[in-house]
Formats: sequence, C-alpha cells, structure tokens
Amino acid sequence: MGERRIIKTLEKQLDRMPNMPVEFGDDVSAYDLGNDQLAVLKTDMLVGATDVPKGMTLRQAARKAVVMNISDFAAKGVKPLALLTSLGLPRGLSKKDIEQIGEGLNAGARQYGTYIIGGDTGEASDLIISVLVFGMIQKSNIMLRSGARPGDIVAVTGPFGKTAAGLSILCKEKQKSRSKWRILVKSVLMPEARLRVGLALSKKRVVTASIDSSDGLAWSLHEIARASRVGFVVRKLPTAKEAREFAEENKLDPTELTLYGGEEYELVLAIKPRLWQEAKRAAARVNCTLIPIGRATAERQVVLNIEGRTSRISPKGYEHFKTS
Repeated sequence: MGERRIIKTLEKQLDRMPNMPVEFGDDVSAYDLGNDQLAVLKTDMLVGATDVPKGMTLRQAARKAVVMNISDFAAKGVKPLALLTSLGLPRGLSKKDIEQIGEGLNAGARQYGTYIIGGDTGEASDLIISVLVFGMIQKSNIMLRSGARPGDIVAVTGPFGKTAAGLSILCKEKQKSRSKWRILVKSVLMPEARLRVGLALSKKRVVTASIDSSDGLAWSLHEIARASRVGFVVRKLPTAKEAREFAEENKLDPTELTLYGGEEYELVLAIKPRLWQEAKRAAARVNCTLIPIGRATAERQVVLNIEGRTSRISPKGYEHFKTS
C-alpha cells in the first residue's frame, strides 16, 4: 500500500466531524470558529531516511521541516502564528547535533515571522522532526484545491526542475558537480516557502484553487483536477534554465525533471481570467512573477500540448512506501 491508499483507508475508520470547512485531502485542516473565522492547522513530519539527502546538515534538515509545513500554509493563504515540534531522536547525537536542530527550527520559524512555542522529545530509531502549525484566516479568503473552473488560467510561482537535478547531484556525491551547480544543490538544501505571495493572493481573492507543489508539478495538477472536477491543458513547461542546462549536459529529459521532480515548494494556482492582471500585480508587489502555463478545461484529463503535440501527464509524484 502506498501513502495515499493508507490515508484513504484511515479516513474510512474515522468519524467525520460535521460541517468540516476543509475536506480531508487538502493541504491543511481547519476548525470553524464562527463569524467567518477559521482556525487552521497543519502537521507534517521529516524523517531522516526519506527526507534528508546526503550532504544536508541537521540544521538544514530542521529548517526544512519547518518550511515543509509553512509551504502548505502559503498554498492556502494563511499566516502562521505559532509552531509546535515533536522530535524523535536516535541515540548517540551530540550536544552540537542538538544545537544544530534547535538552530534550524528557530531559523525556519523566524524567517516566516513565527515562533516555536513548545513540543515533545522522545527516542526513535531514526531522526523524526514533526512540526504542527497554527494560524487563522477569514473563511472567505482561504484558497482550497477544489474551486478551479474551466477557463481558469493555471500559473506557478516559479520554475521547476532544480530540486530534481540538485538531488541527483547530492545522491551521486559528485563534489565537482556540486560546486558547478551550486544553485541546484541549494534548492534542495535550503528550500523556500512562497508565503508572501500566498498571503498576497489570498487577500485579493483572485485564486480559485491552490496547492503546494512538494509532491511534484504533475501530481499537483492532478490533485487540483480531482478536487475541482476539471482537467488541465499545459501549453508551457516552467523549466528552470539551470535544470535545462543540467539535463542537456547529463543526457536527461528536462520534461521529466520539470513534471515529476518534486520538493520545489512553489504554488500551483488556478486564477480567474478576468482577475489575471490583478493577480500578477499582487504577486509583483512581493517580488514574485507568476508564470502562466495553461488552462483548466471541462474535459477531466491533464495533458501537455506543446506546439500542437499532445501527450498525457501521468499522475506521478513522490509517495511514501512506493518511491525510493
């Protein structure tokens, strides 16, 4: 069983809370406080064996654990107010190791204007850093996965492919390549959440659907398509220049790096066409350039159409228990 089938199985065993404001399967969970206010919660964990590549320090790993969670808040347009963290620590870590973990947690929290206010610590056979984020938002401002409509413009907040290329370099431990492709390696070791642009777009109410792209561009498009009951035609691949150059040098497919790499932490958005210019202006005010890549369609399929050639975009992405 893969992660997604496990989640579906677990959901069937749970009593469903009446009037859930955010359905199972979105980036965050929420509780309706009334008066158009939602309390928003998110928890995600980083595990050493699956989430910490070779070459990543404990400080970077702890910071990444925070960024992973903040990115989901960014996708919903929610400001994080406070964080809790639970640590599963293997025996043998030194005081310096623990200090690095603490520094990384604090650096991630402070970068996005919030604080770690508590948590739990226990012994584990592998490094586990679980973070819970709390925030609040007006119910009418939250950007769910389920609102896209045919004709909406599909856009992303940045280019793709760098992390897939950077991870390839780290896994093969090629120091020469690591030095040459610093930008690609940095994208893996020091990811960034798109919180400022998520908050800006949420306030303008120009987005009909939004998702964080940590599982890859292809999977993100399929998730919005499923939740919104639409399809997508992608007419422009947002491939990073550095990823394209790396692919050419190493005889890799830049399309694969772009669609199926994962962990970019960009936002994938559906935007009302009549509000596209307003969305661009809102993003530009926080130094982000939205990249239009296609349109939502009534036909419930996700396809790539480049220069008249159409091919299916597979619903592939990272999945625990399946992906190595």
